[in-house]
Amino acid sequence: MDVFIWILDVVGTIAFSISGAMVGIRKKMDLFGVCVLGVVTATGGGMTRDIVLGINPPRMFTNSTDVLIAAVTAILTFIVIHYANKKKQTHVGFREMYSLVLFVMDTLGLAIFTVIGIEVALATRPDAGNFLLVFVGTITGVGGGLLRDMMSESIPYIFQKHIYATACIVGAVICIIFYRKLNISLNISMIVGAIAVLVIRALAAQLRWNLPTIHLDEEGKS
Repeated sequence: MDVFIWILDVVGTIAFSISGAMVGIRKKMDLFGVCVLGVVTATGGGMTRDIVLGINPPRMFTNSTDVLIAAVTAILTFIVIHYANKKKQTHVGFREMYSLVLFVMDTLGLAIFTVIGIEVALATRPDAGNFLLVFVGTITGVGGGLLRDMMSESIPYIFQKHIYATACIVGAVICIIFYRKLNISLNISMIVGAIAVLVIRALAAQLRWNLPTIHLDEEGKS
C-alpha cells in the first residue's frame, strides 16, 4: 500500500473510532460497548465497500491492523473521557468541547474514507464507471457512521442534519473530475476531494445548512 494512502487510512480509522467511542460513551455504554462501536464506526464503511466491490472476505478480516487501531483508540478515548469527566462533570464548556470534538472527528473520518473508497475501487476495478466510484466513495464515508447510529439507537446522522452524505457525494465527484477529467495525480485529487468534504461540512455546521424536511402535525397535515 502506498505510504500516503496508508497514512490517510490510519488517520481516518483513528478519527472514526474516536467518533464511535464518543457516541457510545454518550449513550452510557460500558467499555466493551464503546470499543465495539468504535471498531464498527471505523471499519463498517470499508466492509460495506468491499462487499459492493466483490472483495471477499472484506479486508478487515484479512488484515486486522485497522481493527486493532480502532479498538485501542476506542479504549484510550474511554479512559481519557472517564478521567476528564470526573473533573468537569458539570462544566458547560466540557460538554461543548465534547460535541465539537465529536463533530471534528466524524467529519475528518468522513472526508478521508470517502476518497479512500474511490482509491480502493480504482485499484480493484480500474475501468469502474464514475457512478460506481461516487457510490463506493460515499458508502465508505457514511457506512460506519450509519451502523454506529443504528447500533446506538439513534436516528442515523446521514438522514437528518448538516449535509452529511451530500458532502461525500460532492467530494467524490470533485475527486473524480480532478483525476479523470483534469488528469491530476490520484493523491492530489484525493486531497482536493477530502478538503471539499471538510469545507462543506464546516460551512453546513456554521451556517446551519440542512436539506429540506417536512414536519407533519398529529393529523398528518404539513
